[in-house]
Amino acid sequence: MITWNNCDKNFIKKVEIDIFRIKSIAEKAFQRKKVIDNLKESEENTSFIVEGYYEVIKELLVAYLLRNGLRSRNHQCLIAYFYAQNPSLEGEAKFIEQLLYYRNRLDYYGESIPTDFYKRNKQEISKIIDMLEKIARIN
Repeated sequence: MITWNNCDKNFIKKVEIDIFRIKSIAEKAFQRKKVIDNLKESEENTSFIVEGYYEVIKELLVAYLLRNGLRSRNHQCLIAYFYAQNPSLEGEAKFIEQLLYYRNRLDYYGESIPTDFYKRNKQEISKIIDMLEKIARIN
């Protein structure tokens, strides 16, 4: 996992907090989740379901950083910030990194995400999305 110090020095930019933008990004994440939740699970579409849930998580992490006046130039630093702010959630951070790995293998190499990975971890994915909704929320 990339360190937050490396990210902060090289890949993070301070930005003005824009509540409308943050809410919009989070809302789109939940619209995406709704679509994915309604997909029928099959061998054929498991990769796209996992990829979609990763995108929901990534968008919520983007909202989380923006809520704190930061913008990241890469996905790894979104995860590093989450972990730096929530050190007790190391397991969740590592799991998000694993989702990123699978998503990148799909997007850049055309490799399918194992169906058994999704079946074993769908509750963990749901738990992480619910948790991120709470910490990224803007009232």
